[in-house]
Amino acid sequence: MSFRLRALLILCLVFISAPAISHARDAGSSAAQWAFEPNDIPVDPAFRFGRLASGVRYIIRRNATPAGTALVRMDVAVGSLDEREHERGYAHFIEHMAFNGSTRVAEGEMVRLLERYGLAFGADTNASTSFDRTLYKLDLPTNDPQLLEIALLLMRETASELTIEQAAVERERGVILSEMRDRNTWQLRDTIANTQFFYPGSRFAQRFPIGTAKTLNAATAAKLRAFYKRTYVPQNVTLVVVGDFDPDLVEATIRAHFGRWRARKPKSQPDAGPIRTRDRDRTAIYLDPAVSERVTIARNGPWLDEPDTVLQRQEDLLRQIGYAIVNRRLQRLSRQADPPFRGAGFGTGDVFESARSTRLIVDTVDRKWRRGLIAAAREYRRALVHGFDPSEVAEQVANIRTSLESAASSAETRSNAALTAAALALISDRVVPSTPADALARFRDFAPQITPEAVLAAMKREAVAITDPLIRFRGRHDPAGGVKAIRAAWAEAMKAEVAMASSTDLAGFAYSDFGPAGVVISDQREPIMGVRQVRFANGIMLNLKRTDIEKDRVRVSLSLDGGNRLDTLVNPLATEMIPFLSEGGLGQHSADELQTILAGRNVSGRLRTGGETFDARATTTPRDLELQLQLWTAFIMDPGYRAEGEVQYRHNMNNYFEQLRATPITALRAELGGILSDGDPRFTQQDVKAYRGLTFGKLKRDISDRLTHGAIEIGVVGDFDEDEAIALVAATFGALPPREPAFRDSSEQPPRTFTSDRQRRIVRHTGPADQALLRVVWPTRDDTDPVEALQLQLLERVMRIELTESLRETLGKAYSPSAASALSRTWPQYGTFNVSASLDVQDVLAARAAIRQTVVGLRSDPVDNDVLQRARQPLLEALQNALKSNDGWLSLVDRAQSESDRIERFARAKERLTAIEPKDLQAAALRYLDPDQGLEVLALPEGATPPE
Repeated sequence: MSFRLRALLILCLVFISAPAISHARDAGSSAAQWAFEPNDIPVDPAFRFGRLASGVRYIIRRNATPAGTALVRMDVAVGSLDEREHERGYAHFIEHMAFNGSTRVAEGEMVRLLERYGLAFGADTNASTSFDRTLYKLDLPTNDPQLLEIALLLMRETASELTIEQAAVERERGVILSEMRDRNTWQLRDTIANTQFFYPGSRFAQRFPIGTAKTLNAATAAKLRAFYKRTYVPQNVTLVVVGDFDPDLVEATIRAHFGRWRARKPKSQPDAGPIRTRDRDRTAIYLDPAVSERVTIARNGPWLDEPDTVLQRQEDLLRQIGYAIVNRRLQRLSRQADPPFRGAGFGTGDVFESARSTRLIVDTVDRKWRRGLIAAAREYRRALVHGFDPSEVAEQVANIRTSLESAASSAETRSNAALTAAALALISDRVVPSTPADALARFRDFAPQITPEAVLAAMKREAVAITDPLIRFRGRHDPAGGVKAIRAAWAEAMKAEVAMASSTDLAGFAYSDFGPAGVVISDQREPIMGVRQVRFANGIMLNLKRTDIEKDRVRVSLSLDGGNRLDTLVNPLATEMIPFLSEGGLGQHSADELQTILAGRNVSGRLRTGGETFDARATTTPRDLELQLQLWTAFIMDPGYRAEGEVQYRHNMNNYFEQLRATPITALRAELGGILSDGDPRFTQQDVKAYRGLTFGKLKRDISDRLTHGAIEIGVVGDFDEDEAIALVAATFGALPPREPAFRDSSEQPPRTFTSDRQRRIVRHTGPADQALLRVVWPTRDDTDPVEALQLQLLERVMRIELTESLRETLGKAYSPSAASALSRTWPQYGTFNVSASLDVQDVLAARAAIRQTVVGLRSDPVDNDVLQRARQPLLEALQNALKSNDGWLSLVDRAQSESDRIERFARAKERLTAIEPKDLQAAALRYLDPDQGLEVLALPEGATPPE
């Protein structure tokens, strides 16, 4: 969606860049002009820019992160805004037809061809359509020149050579209608209603890219070809290739494929508006049982034409700091023990080139909208009346400085994805891609001018005054007093006196001394991957791997014994509140205080729950590695368990249960654990009352033993000095009292079992009456056998291909059928294999039969060699590229001592995967996928008769 609001998130990520604007396509020469022609922001010289005689533009960047890979994008400045009334949904339809036949590629062959080269459909081969553009995406797993040739050939075919045959249109129509059905969620319905209220009569409010059932059903090959020929012209196309290729080779290949495309005069893209900037004093109430309570207050103003320049970036920086401070104040209120709202945000953004919109959004607990609205509105007024404190500005400036310094220090190893995003921002938003070093230098020059007064003035220059605003209430319950009460609450907030915000001077981080440093008792390097394995006298395990993949970046993992294994038959919710532990802060600092104290530092403190461990991951720098370790150590030894964390949990939990059955997938997920486990409380969702009764006091009792005694393993990967890292861990985790030397297993718990009752189960949802979700699940095994684990993983890929070709391409019954193999490392002998399809209720029987036929076929005959290659090659390429990222390394390093078998398994995975033959997959299907033993779970609308 091209409508973007800046600074509406409670936690704002602030970058020194131009505002995110969606620019309309112009039929004149300016459409072919780059944003840096001319401009006072020096463009990054490593990008190569070009333009063919036809008007096709291209951006090329050589880059080797990850090494031996590349990203290819084709941006077509055509979207749903280009559609006439009877063409609604056509831009998206054309995107789908790109995979359904062209002059040189037969229908269905594009995906197959790419799969043979290791590109998985969906993950590496995809496309998307928005209001103003369509983006085609190929992620190349190798830098084979032949693959580049194929990728650009396919892009060229898509640009003007699609055949769009009627038979293919008929088949794809069912897929698109399935996608429309799947996307008909409460979120989309709320978004559409929201857009139509704030921008009534605008073109974009009536041009959501999915289209309408009426226009899609009326689409013919001739009509689609007419839209395609009218809009897909050279001047609307820009190619982006970023990766490990010689730019000369890329440029020559682009010219070879696109050089003969003849120019045709493009038509201007229709304006997204009109947006009535004088629209005011309207109120709407939108009710839906699934939506959480929210009040949105807004005014629209004229669009500000602000080209990307040095002065404009300075102005934008000041504005963004202002919005960030307001949002920081709102966040502070939401973290109170008795908060007035769950969350709130304030910001301004461009609505294409038609208007700008300033909004205050307030999310509240059900029926608490009035208190939340008044509290948020007062903070908005407080900022406008009294401005900002220097300490607030300093906090935001520290975050910005750190972000820019980190970007500059790691510039040499920026990822293909980051550089591609910069190139696309130039195309769609006219943001000049400068170097991180230039951006940092400009910031340092400008920083002395960043004062509270300058920040407030800049924010006021952009923000539209919210007087006589448009107000939209959404929720599950009618607001008491209706429209009059909503307007009265706003009027009350606007008249109330507001005092200047108080400023708090906080001391530094209180956790820097944990006692005498720990002693290393073992230090060795494992031979396969060269991971250094260190053990301290207190039992702490540390694994280190230095890489040069990301300059000035360190990725760190923490694994603490516990996890879901602590959930027992009598205490199944023991670990439920762990994700909110960090919201309870530390003994010496609240979560909100920590955010201020740690401003400008690259650290993270959030824990998550795994099968047998509590886990945390963070990306930091060599400079902040010590603080990261101190923060984690503090959370282990002195969690705060503050009441505000409990409140955050309760608000989220209550909203979760209210939305539980609003869609087929959420309804199925809620029931599936209990169905598969015969109601074992450890894997079954409990009654809402059980969750409402949870407290941090109970959590403390349930996890304190693990925090104090549980085994700990730390992984460090990236650009760091190994000996320095060992010393830092010695001074933090190594200084803790002795701990258990090994992680516990699940032997003390009853086993996890798969139900023996294979009767079909029906789950009910409250969503649209045509939506169904069919899932069939089989029990398999645990993952102790690496060969069989790979066989099941490959069988999963084969199943996806077969289901996509049967359910999606042939029958047109499902948009995205899936398969998944999940083998447990925690529970012996437990694992599952499942297939899923989101369907129209009337198509359940056909889909059920197709799934059964696919399973029977995999059992009766060996897999076709071509299908096997298409399934296996993406897995082989993924293995080949796994250790070209620090995240990939960390997945092996994090538990290199306690789960050392994972390194050997990875090292032999390619050999084992290559050795798998069709007969092996047939044997696996015979062993596990008995069509009569699969447990079918079907999510249906309330009141719908189960199809038989």
